[in-house]
Amino acid sequence: MNETSHTKALFSVLIAGTLWSFGALTIRYMVDPQVYRWQYLFFRGLTIAAILCIYLIAKDGGRFFDNFKRVGMSGVVGACGLVGAFIGFIWSITLTTAANTLFLFATIPFLAAFMGIVILKEKIRPLTWGAMTVALIGITVMVIDGLEAGSVLGTVTGFAAACGFSTFSVCLRWRKETPQFATVALAGFLCAILTVGILVLQGDPLLMPDRNIFLSMVHGTLVGVGLILFSLGASYFPAAELNLLSLVEVVGGVVWVYLPIFGINEVPSLLTVVGGCIVTCAIIVDSVGTRYTQQAVSAAGN
Repeated sequence: MNETSHTKALFSVLIAGTLWSFGALTIRYMVDPQVYRWQYLFFRGLTIAAILCIYLIAKDGGRFFDNFKRVGMSGVVGACGLVGAFIGFIWSITLTTAANTLFLFATIPFLAAFMGIVILKEKIRPLTWGAMTVALIGITVMVIDGLEAGSVLGTVTGFAAACGFSTFSVCLRWRKETPQFATVALAGFLCAILTVGILVLQGDPLLMPDRNIFLSMVHGTLVGVGLILFSLGASYFPAAELNLLSLVEVVGGVVWVYLPIFGINEVPSLLTVVGGCIVTCAIIVDSVGTRYTQQAVSAAGN
């Protein structure tokens, strides 16, 4: 991998995390979010699937369906993990504060590191271990004042979302020949099918207020485009480092719901601000360290 490819991959992952950071803000604009969770997930899942299918058609043309034929077991497992992340995030963010939910996403690099070591036999750089530890400390500081306000179910579903996304990110690297974008599209379709089944069993309507439908499509677009960028950068980083870089979602998510311009005003404490700065520094240090490591490897190769 040359330096240009590495830089592009780095920015792809960072931009993906930035796009995802607007998810919590989008949900905060919903009408009765506790009532329309499954409907929101249905429309968001369809939007994600549609975006990925459009991307695959533009990218592969007539070979569009071949992508789904080659998904394989790793793709199915990754898609199921992503569905779990979709559902867990929506439930958690509607049960507790954005900061509490996003705090649980700090566990993703550690979960991904463990899975990567066990399943993929990956080796994690000491700098990345250090950065992950610092990031976890920073996010703990961010929400330490708000943990008592979160519900148990919100915490459980938030952790389930972290586990699901860790599974997805590891599966992206499990079999390199697995069509990554078809895996994401499959997750969108599976999420839509599952939520329809749940709504039918509960006897609830599929439709919800127009505002919620619009927000779910906006959110689906952010997630879909972010997953495309995340997948493009996935092959250039170990699973743990990949998820560490995407932790900009955590910092951004807390900031957006706080800024008065967005009208939500979930005011973070001083500890939250300090913790956010710690996380940001950890991400920057690891990003710069990764780049210099790549430069050293390239120089040694020459």
